[in-house]
Amino acid sequence: MNLRSAFSAMMLVGLLAVSARADGPQDNIPDNVRQVPAVGIEVPAADRSEIEASLGKLDEAIAALQKRRDARTPRFLPDVEVFSRAVHQGLAYQELYSKGDIAGAKRVVAEGLSRAEALLKGETPWATQKGLVVRGFRSKIDGTVQPYGLVIPESYTFSGKSQYRLDLWFHGRGERTCEVQFIAGRMSQVGQISPQDTIVLHSYGRYSNAFKFAGEIDVLEGLAHAQQNYRVDEDRVAVRGFSMGGAGCWQMAVHYPDLFFAANPGAGFSETPEFLKFFQKETLNPTWYEKKLWQMYDCDGYVANLRQLPTVAYSGENDTQKQAADIMEAAAANEGLRLTHLIGPKMGHSIHKDSMVEIERQLSHLAERGRRKLPREIHFATPTLKYNRTNWLTVTGLGEHWVPARVDATIGRGNKITVDTKNVTGLKLDIAPGWNPFALDAAVTVVVDGQEIACGKPSTSQDWNCELHRDGKSWKLGAATGEGLRKTHDLQGPVDDAFMDSFLVVRPTGTSKHEAVDKWARSELDHLVAQWRQQFRGDARVKDDSAVTEADIATHNLILFGDPDSNKLIGRLNAKLPVGWSGDKVKVGDAGYDAEHHAPILIYPNPENPSRYVVLNSGFTYREFAYLNNARQVPKIPDWAVVDVRTPADSLWPGKLVAADFFDESWQIKPTP
Repeated sequence: MNLRSAFSAMMLVGLLAVSARADGPQDNIPDNVRQVPAVGIEVPAADRSEIEASLGKLDEAIAALQKRRDARTPRFLPDVEVFSRAVHQGLAYQELYSKGDIAGAKRVVAEGLSRAEALLKGETPWATQKGLVVRGFRSKIDGTVQPYGLVIPESYTFSGKSQYRLDLWFHGRGERTCEVQFIAGRMSQVGQISPQDTIVLHSYGRYSNAFKFAGEIDVLEGLAHAQQNYRVDEDRVAVRGFSMGGAGCWQMAVHYPDLFFAANPGAGFSETPEFLKFFQKETLNPTWYEKKLWQMYDCDGYVANLRQLPTVAYSGENDTQKQAADIMEAAAANEGLRLTHLIGPKMGHSIHKDSMVEIERQLSHLAERGRRKLPREIHFATPTLKYNRTNWLTVTGLGEHWVPARVDATIGRGNKITVDTKNVTGLKLDIAPGWNPFALDAAVTVVVDGQEIACGKPSTSQDWNCELHRDGKSWKLGAATGEGLRKTHDLQGPVDDAFMDSFLVVRPTGTSKHEAVDKWARSELDHLVAQWRQQFRGDARVKDDSAVTEADIATHNLILFGDPDSNKLIGRLNAKLPVGWSGDKVKVGDAGYDAEHHAPILIYPNPENPSRYVVLNSGFTYREFAYLNNARQVPKIPDWAVVDVRTPADSLWPGKLVAADFFDESWQIKPTP
């Protein structure tokens, strides 16, 4: 039996684990990539007519609600709109795959209509509903409404002061789990876990991306929305998942170790290269910058962060995806840690019932203690300022991005903290009010890399903080000063980072002198818009360059397509960018490339609003080939690149990349070695 047949025979566990032709040797051919999600069935005319009639009534009610100016309606309108959007997507893009999906679409639109009618009366019965509840929120990334599911325990009370544990649960890979299927499932199935007296939040994660990129933000926004609407104990939030959801759990655990009281990853993958070689039998031939960018989501490089987060991993004894926890177990051992790794005896890709009992027992005990508020020791690893904090430590500067950085900090006896660093140039130490462990009548001494610095006394509100920066070989008190840009949290690249916050695609309306480049740029714009909807289940905001306002510049990352002649904003910014056009050349430092056949890709702080990005000629950088396996869904292009458009775009690349690199920590071109 080959790998594909063996894996297909395993039971996929989780609420919506309906794998559709996923994984296997036939998915290792970039020149023959199947569509994800696949095209569904033709909906019979009678069913379509029935659904569209109900959908029309729902949309009329939504239109009436959108005109209201009361305070209550906007808060709850996304809870209605998610049902309409889901069914519209399913019908418009042929993403219904069975009679069951058609029946599900009818249930979804009926629930949406019921809610709309209630909200028109000023009522929100779902907001006080127990059991299975679907909620919606409006995403900051693209303004679309996104769904998530809840299981509200019968013991929950909507009045009083009690706070409740919440477990995030991440679903498995489901290529046919579009919005209709997800919502219909969340209306009818409790799911894999249901701990006593615990709210369970099922994140959609924007489809099938292993809860990365926009999927990662979807988790955080859904959790924040639930915390605003339910009495969630912020010190008793757990992150859990299985299969693709296990991969999502690993990455959320190591990136946000102070957000949860426990992590419970099962199966999935925990890094890219070894998993693809082992599970996918793929021959890898990455560029040097792809290898560096694997670090964004390769969890073994962040394993030190699990010192701050109790972790209970699970694998089936005979599951190919046991590899994920094995990798993390080995990485933990190198860190001096013993990973808790429960093994389901003789199990394939599923959770043994006895193992589930033990998992729940351990998590229950961990929930009694809750999230650690003030660990006396912190051991933190990161290669990027994107993921730069845990507990009372924040890394504010790196010596070089995508080189592993490390901080080991200990609160010692007396008023002293000892800090050892590697590849770090800036730190904040911040102990929240009420948690100060130091005497109030003396300054706190920070011994950083052997250098003693007096950092001031705690305050009477029982808090304490200190900021340090490296100046040459010495550490100094305070933040780094000086003119010029620096890479900082959420302004550190690579290109894909621009699509983890609010973005606006800017369409060129002018005429370019370079026909081939102009045609390529417009094609890449269309590719981004289509693939954003298909893979991240959103609607990209698009405006003509002539329509962009000061408010847009203040609010969004700007994704600009074209060149200085075709796009007004590129023309305005070109001289202020380190990669751009000069005469008939695309200039990168001292190098020049024929502008008739070359175009730049770039991410850079917007010169007209340095708190936001500007991006040239790129969407998210992994393409169709990566859709076939979640471990491939990682950044492909660093901070800048030059594309030869004479090589057509394909399932891997937007064209031939003739040059590419990262900017340095000051957002400047690195000198040629």
